[in-house]
Amino acid sequence: MTVKAYESPALLDGLRARLATVVAVPVTPFRPDGGVDWDTHAALIRHLMDNGVEVVTPNGNTGEFYTLDAAETRRAVESTVAAAAGRADVMAGVGLDLAGAVAAARHARDAGVSSVMVHQPVHPYRSAEGWVAYHRAIADAVPELGVVPYIRDPRVGGAQVRMLADQSPNVIAVKYAVPDPVRFASVARDAGLHRFTWIAGLAELSAPGYWAVGATGFTSGLVNVAPRLSGALLRALREGDFDQAMAVWEAVRVFEELRAADASADNVSVVKETLAQLGMCGPEVRPPSRALPEAVRRRIAEVIAAWRAGGWL
Repeated sequence: MTVKAYESPALLDGLRARLATVVAVPVTPFRPDGGVDWDTHAALIRHLMDNGVEVVTPNGNTGEFYTLDAAETRRAVESTVAAAAGRADVMAGVGLDLAGAVAAARHARDAGVSSVMVHQPVHPYRSAEGWVAYHRAIADAVPELGVVPYIRDPRVGGAQVRMLADQSPNVIAVKYAVPDPVRFASVARDAGLHRFTWIAGLAELSAPGYWAVGATGFTSGLVNVAPRLSGALLRALREGDFDQAMAVWEAVRVFEELRAADASADNVSVVKETLAQLGMCGPEVRPPSRALPEAVRRRIAEVIAAWRAGGWL
């Protein structure tokens, strides 16, 4: 008999604790003809496991979720679970229309994930009550899983998060990606600072500031290419060594600023180009992302050289 997560507080607490870490968001590698290179996908997931990654999110934004069709998102989950082989928790990204998100969450459950991350609802007219209802429908469809809302909307406050978890106890963590640490501090405390694992959702550059006011994990696309850097930042933050944390911050700054330029237009392209220069996968992305201009590719080569000189690769 399947044990429902909300019927087993110990299981919930264990999962909640494990999510306080570097949450890797892997790329989805494409072939030159535009199809997914599933062999390389599995190899990249194994590379993350070999470098100590403990939580991985297929179908996240770095995985180009919004360019994948339903069959590809399902296979991405299956490929990740198989390649992880029990060495890490798999948190599958789900979203878009409600019926599709519920179906994707149920598929992910059956494939063997331990949690789902729910993308910010894509709708031009969002209400606070509708945000709760959307997430509650998904959470209640998979009570066996932990559920992690991905908040990018500053209108979603602590009251909504608290209301959602009161109704759906398997909501155990929040990925918070509003670029405002003061707002985050308020939301986390209004919802319940210690009730959830708070994951800083804007990667390494935001992690020290968000950590200082309550985050205990952070998401990462950088970890695809330089897992030692992500791991070093996590260790420094856990140890309260902010001098070391900021030294790592400086080491990743140029890479992350390239990803964030022009409203993050090249976010995924930068990661994939770096992987390509390291010989790990091709640089191909799907529209509306783009192939990088030569000047950016040269900057990436300089970053790689600096990381090698610093012993990070």
